[in-house]
Amino acid sequence: MAEGRGGLAPPRPIPMKERSSLIFVEHGRIDVVDGAFVVVDAEGTRTVVPVGGFACVMLEPGTRVSHAAVALAARAGTLLVWVGEGGVRLYASGQPGGARADRLLHQARLALDEKARLAIVRKMFELRFGEEPPERRSVDQMRGIEGVRVRKTYELLAKKFGVEWNRRAWDRGDWEAADTPNRCLSAATACLHGLSEAAVLAAGYAPAVGFLHVGRPLSFVYDVADLFKFETVVPVAFEVAGRAAKGRLDEPAERAVRRACRDAFRRTKLLERIIPTIEEVLSAAGIAPPEPPEDAQPPQFDDLDPQADPGARTRV
Repeated sequence: MAEGRGGLAPPRPIPMKERSSLIFVEHGRIDVVDGAFVVVDAEGTRTVVPVGGFACVMLEPGTRVSHAAVALAARAGTLLVWVGEGGVRLYASGQPGGARADRLLHQARLALDEKARLAIVRKMFELRFGEEPPERRSVDQMRGIEGVRVRKTYELLAKKFGVEWNRRAWDRGDWEAADTPNRCLSAATACLHGLSEAAVLAAGYAPAVGFLHVGRPLSFVYDVADLFKFETVVPVAFEVAGRAAKGRLDEPAERAVRRACRDAFRRTKLLERIIPTIEEVLSAAGIAPPEPPEDAQPPQFDDLDPQADPGARTRV
């Protein structure tokens, strides 16, 4: 095993399923000091962040990050995500693209095969709603059926938590223009999207190659996140919005949503489930993934831990 500086072997990366979900950072300079990933605030106070213990770090406005910090996060296999106010708008991520060519090609093949794509979308419907989808429906028709169910679920949750709900609507350019329930939903789904993107990349797939969602940089991330949305972040968002409507919050609603999402991810053991669920969904097409060719491009980092998540770009 290769030795690091000072004669010590680099630490083994923590498998994705054993990490904490995510952490938000705002108004600070992120750097590496004495080998540690730290956030330095305006007064010069250092806060150490155990970067290898998180699936992703969400960087909000007011943060600056050094080259050394980005390199350390990459070696730890931790996704850095640059987001807008409230964690809603995603601008960039630290490791774009998948890490395994064979998995990317398999994913693309399934997306281009209409029969395989429909089988995958039907499996997503089954996992999301707990029942077999209607027969003889196209992908577009399945998308319409899901849309109706989603709107109905929003209405039911709003009624349950005493939230005044009109419709799902918010303006990317004006965060404050949205009402509290919509801001809570946006903050909650941003948490789930960040976590889902980290898992998609760790598994070696491409965020942009989706099946139900298409044509967006994070289409597959949205596909994956939707499988868990209504058991995790959506009820959280409406519960927090309900407390805000009753004057029972002592902090901004968006911050309360993040804390509650973190707890929901831990309670549902979400990080343990995302990658196996991705594999289950893709296997519904009935097409086995190919073995990587002998002359395939090797991993970005040598000596991969055989127990690590497939496609992980981490060093042991």
